Amino acid sequence: MRKLFVKSFGCQMNVYDSERMIDILTPCGFEAVDGPDQADLIILNTCHIREKAAEKVYSELGRLRLIKERRQTDEGGNTIIAVAGCVAQAEGEEIMRRAQIVDMVFGPQSYHHLPDMVAQIDRGQGRVIDTDFPIEDKFDHLPKTRVSQGPTAFLTIQEGCDKFCTFCVVPYTRGSEYSRPVDKILDEARSLVDSGVSEITLLGQNVNAYHGVDANGDTANLADLCHTLAEIEGLERIRYTTSHPRDMDDDLINAHGTLNKLMPYLHLPIQSGSDRILEAMNRRHTSNHYLELIDQLRSQRPDIALSSDFIVGFPGESDQDFEQTLDLIRKVGY
Repeated sequence: MRKLFVKSFGCQMNVYDSERMIDILTPCGFEAVDGPDQADLIILNTCHIREKAAEKVYSELGRLRLIKERRQTDEGGNTIIAVAGCVAQAEGEEIMRRAQIVDMVFGPQSYHHLPDMVAQIDRGQGRVIDTDFPIEDKFDHLPKTRVSQGPTAFLTIQEGCDKFCTFCVVPYTRGSEYSRPVDKILDEARSLVDSGVSEITLLGQNVNAYHGVDANGDTANLADLCHTLAEIEGLERIRYTTSHPRDMDDDLINAHGTLNKLMPYLHLPIQSGSDRILEAMNRRHTSNHYLELIDQLRSQRPDIALSSDFIVGFPGESDQDFEQTLDLIRKVGY
């Protein structure tokens, strides 16, 4: 067995993607290990949401260069180094230019091509870059079953975003909104439960924008999906992240009051309490709309725990805008 080390940066979806990369490569003769020192293939699964996160990748590649050189000198072994994820999608050519030790660069929609990319490197056919948005659905090419190592697991149900907030790179690295069919999600969820999972967190860049096709050919929203998942025997708890206020519909709010397996927790980013800054961010909702959603949620589930994201110092933010954010925080009581 060849040794594989995958390091994830950033969001929970990257953790999910890293697990699926291991699932893909295991039948190809790879075994996951906990560190890079003896690995034959090292994958950095990167995040581009903050500038520092991108720079961390280049720092990490500097350390991996020493490992690659040592293995070549001391053992005569070759370490394949790959950069995956959103930094790879956004800066693929630049990574190849700046880091000559990198053998493969591929985006988050292309990792189902991993066996072919590794084979190309093994054949000595040169470095590989795959940052296109493929026509085929990557999920159709992933292994059908999953084995979890614990009682909790992530499950991606939706990718991409059509919101185009001015501060966010997601539409350019993950693409437009895409929702997986309900039956594919159910199959993966049952596979996880069969391996001992009792809590599943549903993932999406805009998870409450979910609109997948169900078995009848109709469109199911996130509330519909949660009700269907709740019928799986052995699945005790359901969570989801991350949500957008504009997609917090009545069905989902009501589900928090009626569905016992849906945990009393919601991460609902607002980013700012100032309507002027929200408009500059292209969030397309107001602070009052957000507070109304919170009131509706608490009317359904009084004990619901709430968290959020905030950007402090957004370009043009005044002291007054900042105070409005603090005021909203006090009103919500996160």
